[in-house]
Amino acid sequence: MTDAQEAAAETTLRTAGGGPPDSPSAAVPLLEPREGIPPVVAGPDALAEIIAAFAAGSGPVAVDAERASGYRYGQRAYLVQLRRAGAGTALIDPVGCPDLSGLAAAIMDAEWVLHAATQDLPCLRDIGMVPQRLFDTELAGRLAGFARVGLGPMVENVLGYALEKGHSAVDWSTRPLPEPWLRYAALDVELLVDLRDALEAELAEQGKLEWARQEFAAIAAAPPAPPRKDPWRRTSGMHKVRRRRQMAVVRELWEARDQIAQRRDVSPGKVLSDGAIVEAALALPTSARALAALPGYGSRMSRRQLEQWQAAVERARTLPETDLPQPGQPLNGPPPPRAWADKDPAAAARLSAARTAVTALAEGLNLPQENLITPDTVRRLCWEPPAEATAESVAAVLGGYGARAWQIELVTPALTAALLTPAA
Repeated sequence: MTDAQEAAAETTLRTAGGGPPDSPSAAVPLLEPREGIPPVVAGPDALAEIIAAFAAGSGPVAVDAERASGYRYGQRAYLVQLRRAGAGTALIDPVGCPDLSGLAAAIMDAEWVLHAATQDLPCLRDIGMVPQRLFDTELAGRLAGFARVGLGPMVENVLGYALEKGHSAVDWSTRPLPEPWLRYAALDVELLVDLRDALEAELAEQGKLEWARQEFAAIAAAPPAPPRKDPWRRTSGMHKVRRRRQMAVVRELWEARDQIAQRRDVSPGKVLSDGAIVEAALALPTSARALAALPGYGSRMSRRQLEQWQAAVERARTLPETDLPQPGQPLNGPPPPRAWADKDPAAAARLSAARTAVTALAEGLNLPQENLITPDTVRRLCWEPPAEATAESVAAVLGGYGARAWQIELVTPALTAALLTPAA
């Protein structure tokens, strides 16, 4: 870090209360890691040295991961970046070092600092990296009331540095990784601990630090998410598909595409687009020739590929009625709010009052409504309220839905009052 950058760090602290810089020139460009770009660790001997260095380091550990979303199948990590006082920055290749559980054990007692932790934790878990304690700088920014909580805007607004973000969407499975990408990756953890310290001070000043600690603990303790049920239903453009036979075509094409993408280790969208799947479902083509005339199945597609997709269509066309998918998904919770007025006017009145109360409370606290209490929790409470709406019963219901203690304390009075709202 240059003398000018050091001076900026000492004199610039733009928090949520202070707002963003007056102009882009107010930020100091951060162009190089302070110790330079470290070599990529891709073997056991180099990894052992990193483990020893980070075990001997002190303080929190900045952690980040880069994936190849849109290029490769799944969400595996293709680069892991870490930084700790006394150890410097490390760039680790999980392809060459697929098991980082030894590194995780070496820093297990430290607080891990991540930005948008829920995005990186699944791919880190796959390589043995699971934190016991963490600090999420994106979530801290939300709780502190920042309007823009991406890493770049946060570093700029809080610390006064401009990070170069031009390589965020590149194919991180590329080998060897180009030097500009490695520089970008190293800079992502360069100031993460500094950002953490500044945000902790801001949260403490606003009286929100304990809220943040509860949120971080909940993230660290959360189990892995279960596999999504019927993931084919999330095909983009699915709202156009109305008939059950057409839905079966979407399912067959989606599953065939997923198998091919997994076998080839490429993003499913590179095998067949969602738009092409929906076009085939709507048209129900009876031959590969008819399929080839649809958008997404143009001249570049080989005869063999057309036949494999048409085979999936034919499987759906010949399914017995009993095997066709049902419209929509089984509800796990209340119906869509737009239907409440007809189904249960009293519940609709409760929900309207609850939303108004939560909005006002969140605005007064200068934080997003969804961080104060999740909309799903509010809907479930209003659709099936406790038999007697008291502060105690409402608090118990909120806790059962996973609300943290700070959330329960803040929203219980307003939600209790909303449950007592008479129907119009």
